[in-house]
Amino acid sequence: MARSELCASVLDTIGDTPLVELSRITRDLDGQVFAKLEFLNPGYSKKDRIARQMIEEAEASGALQPGDTVVELTSGNTGAGLAIVCAAKGYRFVAVMSRGNSVERVRMMRALGTEVVLVDQCPHSTPGAVSGADLARVEETAREIVRERAAFRADQFQLEGNSRAHYRHTAPEIMRQSGGIDAFCDFVGSGGSFAGCAQYFKECDPAIRCYVVEPEGAAALAGEAVSRPNHRIQGGGYAMPDLALVDRALIDGYLRVSDADATCMTRRLAKEEGLFAGFSSGANLAAALQLLAGAHRGGRVAILLCDSGLKYLSTDLWC
Repeated sequence: MARSELCASVLDTIGDTPLVELSRITRDLDGQVFAKLEFLNPGYSKKDRIARQMIEEAEASGALQPGDTVVELTSGNTGAGLAIVCAAKGYRFVAVMSRGNSVERVRMMRALGTEVVLVDQCPHSTPGAVSGADLARVEETAREIVRERAAFRADQFQLEGNSRAHYRHTAPEIMRQSGGIDAFCDFVGSGGSFAGCAQYFKECDPAIRCYVVEPEGAAALAGEAVSRPNHRIQGGGYAMPDLALVDRALIDGYLRVSDADATCMTRRLAKEEGLFAGFSSGANLAAALQLLAGAHRGGRVAILLCDSGLKYLSTDLWC
């Protein structure tokens, strides 16, 4: 729906986000980076897309009925997306979240009418740095709540609606807006945005190279031993060696990004491009610059700016 038209509900405002060339950051480099502004979705992240897709597919299949409760684990972004979709459709939503995630996300979901269940981190975890072990605790609690309440699980790690949202919408938008790209790199959490976009890009042009982005010291998908599970890049890098949604045949390579580089690039996005995004957006930019300095010198690299910097005001990202 064109934004000049009256929207029937908030659901019609999800997607069709702008694509911006990062011309200031790349002005002295050979190549271009195109950034998809996913923080302009109503829940301020790319996860609004998958929330709508998963809920609508569940309704169509009969797995979700009027009056049902929806439950999902979240670092905050999928939860915010589901909170918006469930509010618009009249479902009760329960978000299960680690205490290691930023408090802004909790407050936003509660403001949208969500019941938020917070799960303590593992004894040796770092506040603000959610590890795979922390996420396993959240998963266990989410399963318990689903059983207790006979609820529908909007499982972002398993439901194909996650990747399908990006296959049907995000990637086609990028191709239409850019006129063509040479490479795509994506920081992986559930793997849905990488999987959906990579599949579409390769169907359009098999020469487009698609790269998984992981934190240094937690590059489990790349087959490395995990030495830094408590990295600072929230929303992904959970050191999971396998993700159900990711077809390894779509992966052309793996890129590692340090906490320092992710933080630096997130701050540069704000100061040099006026784009106020979060840690994973900085990680994607850092990875894209690696590509322009190497295999894709002179090329066109697409990334997602996954969520808003507003969700990290309580962290040291903006201190």
